[in-house]
Amino acid sequence: MASEHTYVFIGSYAEADGPGVYACAYDEETGALRPLDRAEGLRNPTFLAVNEAAGTLYALFEKEDGEGRRCGAAAAFRFDPATGSLRLLNEEITVPSPTCHIALDHSRQVVAVASYHGGMVGLSPVLEDGTIGPVSDVHRHEGASVLPVQSQARAHSVTFDPANRYAIASDLGLDKLIVYKLDAAGRKLVPHGETSIAPGSGPRHFAFHPSLPYGYGINELNSTITVYAYDNEAGRLDVVQTVSTLPEDFSEDNACADIHLSPDGKFVYGSNRGHDSLAVYAVDFSTGRLTLVEHAPTLGGHPRNFALSPDGRFALVANRDSDNVVTFARDAATGKLRPTGFEWQASKPVCVQFARLP
Repeated sequence: MASEHTYVFIGSYAEADGPGVYACAYDEETGALRPLDRAEGLRNPTFLAVNEAAGTLYALFEKEDGEGRRCGAAAAFRFDPATGSLRLLNEEITVPSPTCHIALDHSRQVVAVASYHGGMVGLSPVLEDGTIGPVSDVHRHEGASVLPVQSQARAHSVTFDPANRYAIASDLGLDKLIVYKLDAAGRKLVPHGETSIAPGSGPRHFAFHPSLPYGYGINELNSTITVYAYDNEAGRLDVVQTVSTLPEDFSEDNACADIHLSPDGKFVYGSNRGHDSLAVYAVDFSTGRLTLVEHAPTLGGHPRNFALSPDGRFALVANRDSDNVVTFARDAATGKLRPTGFEWQASKPVCVQFARLP
């Protein structure tokens, strides 16, 4: 078997006539990036999903339909590790509103998208040649919550559970996690259940623990993380704990964005936009509950998304407002982060995805 190497793909806010998706080589010893290629022609390709088995990359972007209305779309790319090049395979409209998140299911048969402005989630098939097929299922959420921004449903992400049986849609506008049963072969999402959290929370992104029956959701509007017990047979989430992502003495504006667990499941990381930090927590393996470790400055403004390397040694943070991706070394024993001194400049980076490829 050929040896594998690690690559990093970055999505950003961009106009269609400029670069928006970047492919980079990744140094596993230093955490540094080396740009290989970039893709132009997409407006705001702000979130990416990678199919490592097929060497394909999926990027959401904004497009207009045949009647001139803004809608969500997705582009499929083939990445060639030998040349470091990205090649566009196809583009396809997904849902009738701009999207903010895209995820590939574990069987690599479908991609799910979430639309903040449209309050909906959609499913599109991944075809045998790696291209994206026409949208096969769309669900529009209904309702509202207590804050002005929550006057309607605002789906913000879709996360597939480890068994690929259920999909969790975080809806910022409803203060709910909506659970769908995944029918990947039938290319459908079947409504299954929902879990409500504190009004005004604004659930945004969600991550499952790699080995324990828990999930962790970051809440944009009240700067918290909620811990859930997850019954993977019943597809049910139950709230266990909610913790603040901010220091007690911080009183300025803040909005949370992304959440990830270390590969060993011992630590949870969440990003603060305003405090401009990653909040780091230790996980209690007997209860799933969190204990604060530190708030690590991100050395940039508005840290949107971030990612931990597959081996857990480094974290890459995309700071949108300071136009930089910063590398941090991660202490496996304490979970703490320290800057390595490496920064990579890119215009408005907001998504970081690792991939191990031959």
